[in-house]
Amino acid sequence: MNCPEENDHYDSPWKEVLEHAFPEFMAFYFPKAHADIDWSRGYEFKNTELRQVVRDAELGKRFADALVQVSLKNGEQRLVYIHIEVQGERDNQLPKRIYIYNYRLFDRYDRPIASFVVLADQDENWRPDHFAYEVFGCRHRLDFPVVKLLDYAAQTDTLEGHANPFALITAAHLRTRQTRNDPQARYQAKRTLVRLLYRQGWDRQRILDLFAVLDWMMRLPDSLEQKLWQDIETLEGESKVRYVTSVERLAIERGMKKGMEQGMQQGMQQGMQQGMQQGMQQGMQQGIQQGMQQGRQEGEISLLKRQLIKRFGTLTQDTETRLQLATLEQLELWGERLLDAKTLDEVFDAH
Repeated sequence: MNCPEENDHYDSPWKEVLEHAFPEFMAFYFPKAHADIDWSRGYEFKNTELRQVVRDAELGKRFADALVQVSLKNGEQRLVYIHIEVQGERDNQLPKRIYIYNYRLFDRYDRPIASFVVLADQDENWRPDHFAYEVFGCRHRLDFPVVKLLDYAAQTDTLEGHANPFALITAAHLRTRQTRNDPQARYQAKRTLVRLLYRQGWDRQRILDLFAVLDWMMRLPDSLEQKLWQDIETLEGESKVRYVTSVERLAIERGMKKGMEQGMQQGMQQGMQQGMQQGMQQGMQQGIQQGMQQGRQEGEISLLKRQLIKRFGTLTQDTETRLQLATLEQLELWGERLLDAKTLDEVFDAH
């Protein structure tokens, strides 16, 4: 089973939901700072500027970061640097890195910079909250607020009923840790959290962002993943909302990525056997193209099959075979016909 600790792209889901729900992020993790910000005046992400300032620093895949300009209630503007350390173990260089980013941003903007840190590791005793050094009586020190997700462990049940989306993310993180070696328990926990997504009354984009985080954290074996999709279809029927089609696009993208990786590997092997650099490059390119095409086609088949079953019931073996043998263009055409079709024949046969 793939575990979230093995995922190399720790920052992506956190960044997406952070950018769509920044006020809620501050309210949940740093309520005192949230109370000082004038949210009626809006806020602005400056992540391009952040990349320019720290481009020569160590920007690995172990964390997510963001730079946001906010206005205080007294009318002043401030820059807020957010750092989410999501790696599974402690990093003794973290305080120094926070200090470096803080002074580089201060040097760039000539304004005070507030740095906030969220830690998702499992070491209860690791709680870095400052960086300091002293040379010949010259002292430098930066203190920064820190939140550790592990501290919410006793509140997991309460978090699952909280209206703030970051309460749900925190609960998902904790449930993932609790079910690390128990796929069935993880399936039950993920199913519960997905149901909570639909009950909160959030808009479509927020549900998709949060689902991406849950899906990324709480990896399941294929059999339980398929079972979860069936649960989601039932849930959407109960709640009378249709997000599953959009969410399944994530599965299509994963299929494309898997196909591309397989194509690259096959292409490299083919090129190496030929013993020529040109053959290797051509093999890789051909493999990538074939893999992407195959991944996309498999995703389209899966999506159309689910929609047909939901609309018309169990499919015959002939129909399933027809789907498997179809071209990508045919699958897309049938998907369009499905929108207006009243019978299964109207999907497959032109009139």
